[in-house]
Amino acid sequence: MKKCIEFVAAIGIDLGDKTAYFACLNDQGDLVMKDSVPMTAAAFKKTFGGFKPTRIAIEAGAQSRWVACLLEALGHQVIIANPRQLKLISASASKNDQNDAVLLARLARVDPSLLSPLKHRPEQEQTQLLAIRARAQLVDTRTGLIHSLRGMLKTFGIRLPGATSAYFAEHCQASVPPQFRPLLEGSFKVIAELSRQIEAYDEQVEQMAREQHPEVARLCKISGVGTLTALTYVLTLADPKRFAHSRDVGPYLGLRPRQQQSGNQNPQLGITKAGDCYLRRLLVQCAHSVMRKHAPDTALRVWGLRLCERGGKNAKKRAIVAVARKLAVLMHRIWTGGGEYQPFPA
Repeated sequence: MKKCIEFVAAIGIDLGDKTAYFACLNDQGDLVMKDSVPMTAAAFKKTFGGFKPTRIAIEAGAQSRWVACLLEALGHQVIIANPRQLKLISASASKNDQNDAVLLARLARVDPSLLSPLKHRPEQEQTQLLAIRARAQLVDTRTGLIHSLRGMLKTFGIRLPGATSAYFAEHCQASVPPQFRPLLEGSFKVIAELSRQIEAYDEQVEQMAREQHPEVARLCKISGVGTLTALTYVLTLADPKRFAHSRDVGPYLGLRPRQQQSGNQNPQLGITKAGDCYLRRLLVQCAHSVMRKHAPDTALRVWGLRLCERGGKNAKKRAIVAVARKLAVLMHRIWTGGGEYQPFPA
C-alpha cells in the first residue's frame, strides 16, 4: 500500500451519493491502485491524507465543493472537471463508477485542459445564493399549485379570473363555487403562505444588495433589470475579472448558438444552455421586459425589434435570446467599467 502511494502521479475520483470510487496512476500511466471510500470528511482525510501532494480530478457536482476544499487543505492539486464536456465518459459503452475514475485520472495525468476545468464560487457568494435558490424553489412550487388549481376547476367548466401569482389566493378564492371551497381550501392557504414567504425573501434580497453589493444599484438602472436579476448576476459571476472581455459572458451563460459545422454544412442550432440555468432564465425574462409593447425606448430595444423584423418562424424567440445575451454583456461592462447606464450611448 505504501509503495503504491509513493509512486502515484494522478488520481481520479468518481463522487457518488454515499460512496466514491478512486483510481491511482503512476508516471507511466499504469493503474497501481483502485478502491472506494465513503462520502464522509473523516474517510477522505484518512484515505487521501496519506498520499503525497498529487493531482486529483473530480467531476463538478452537488458534493464536489466540500470534497475539493478538503483535498486542497491536504495539499493536493484538485481539478474540477466539467461533466458537460466529458463525452469520453458520458458516452462510454462501458460506463461505471470504477471506469469513470480511471478515465478522470488518465485525463488529469496527460493534460488537465482536456477536463475543461471549472472553479467553484467563493464560499461567501455561494452562501448568499442560498436565499435566491430557496426563493426560486418557492416560486416554482406556487406556480405549480396555481396551474393545478386552474386545471382541476376547468374540468367542471369553471375558469378562475386572471390574477398575479402574489394575489392569486386573495382574488380567486371567492370565485370557487361553494361546494368546492372546503375541498380546495388547503391549497389556497398554502399558496397564500408561499406568497408571504416569497415576499420575505424579496426583502432579504433587497437588503443584501443594498448593504453588501453596492454595484447592484448601478446594474438596476439598466432598463428591464431588477434587483433579483442584478444580485443573482453578481453572485453567480463572483469575480468580473475572470472574463478577459465582456462579450465572453454570453457564451459562459449558454446564450450563444451551438455549432456543428462540417464541410459546407453549417446548420442553425439552438443555444448551448451552458452555465447557470437560473441566471439565464432571469436574463431571458428581462429581455421580454425590454421587448414588451410599452417598454421605454432604448438602443437595445431598437436593436431587438430590428431582429424581429427579419421575419421567420422563430424570429422573436431568436431576438429575445440575442437581447438577453446583450444584457449579460452590458451588465458586465457597467460592472467592470464603473460607468453609468445610458439608454442611447453615443
